[in-house]
Amino acid sequence: MLSALRHRTAALALGVCFIFSAQARAPHTGEFASNQARHIATYFPGRMTGTPAEMLAADYLRQQFSQMGYQSDIRKFNSRYSWTTHDNQQNWQNVTGSTVIAAHEGTHPQQIIIMAHLDTYAPRSDADTNHNLGGLTLQGIDDNAAGVGVMLELAEQLKSVPTEYTIRFMATSGEEEGSLGAENVLSRMSEREKKHTLLVINLDNLIVGDNLYFNSGKKTPASVRKLTRDRALAIARNLGIKATTNPGLNPAFPQGTSCCNDACVFDKAGIPVLSVEATNWSLGKKDGYQQRAKSKAFPDGVSWHDIKLDNIQHIDQALPGRIDRRSRDVVRIMLPLVKELAKAEKK
Repeated sequence: MLSALRHRTAALALGVCFIFSAQARAPHTGEFASNQARHIATYFPGRMTGTPAEMLAADYLRQQFSQMGYQSDIRKFNSRYSWTTHDNQQNWQNVTGSTVIAAHEGTHPQQIIIMAHLDTYAPRSDADTNHNLGGLTLQGIDDNAAGVGVMLELAEQLKSVPTEYTIRFMATSGEEEGSLGAENVLSRMSEREKKHTLLVINLDNLIVGDNLYFNSGKKTPASVRKLTRDRALAIARNLGIKATTNPGLNPAFPQGTSCCNDACVFDKAGIPVLSVEATNWSLGKKDGYQQRAKSKAFPDGVSWHDIKLDNIQHIDQALPGRIDRRSRDVVRIMLPLVKELAKAEKK
């Protein structure tokens, strides 16, 4: 385990080359990401795992990767989740999910995974249905079309950039039912592939939250945190973008770490992770669940899974310019970071 840690840290450290300035200041950075997010949210609402909307969205993403020149495929997986009735009875719901994978091949066996879940929330109980949570009309622009949009722009920007390490893009499904797609991805990885995975970057809920956060996994070593999370924060500062990390006010979530998304699957397996999210770790129970201060537009301080709140029209009205600006900010930070970590060829 110690030798694997040293291997990952050394590999990532060699990739830090401070090459971000010219590309990050490109005037149209983030436009592709926000346009893709709006398209996915508009044309594929209700992307619940195993539904026609989810399968159509997965095929759309595969086509986008293919048009960029990537070899891309869709991996199907079978799983299930529980449904709770109004009288507290639980039944199993079987689903077949679709995860889209594309690879930017490097010259070395090491890889960096960039992932964002494509699915929207599926009601898990009669109570969810009664409260209009999830369902066929949920656009999910924040959760998580915007994350997918950023991933697509990173793929677009990197398609012609030679790198030493492979960059693997993954649009997972089943995240809303307990990271089913991420679990399936991990289960298919060989021990060699796990060893050669230097980092998993997870993009999720980038828009509604008060603040942009970069958090490491609980098991991510300090040496890797410095090269990933801390480096992302340094890039943000240099660009004048406000970003921070979990302050650690809740002992269950130590400072600088995150929880409750696809990255946790890899964190538990001992693979270094970096979670990129927008929320507010200083509010509510201090667990990152409350995204912003309560207001008329967001009465509970969250937009999670609510068809009336997590849609383009509402967010554009309540937070004018936020979708485009936050997409741009995340791309401006992540693009140079990924280039450094993947050891992009200098020009």
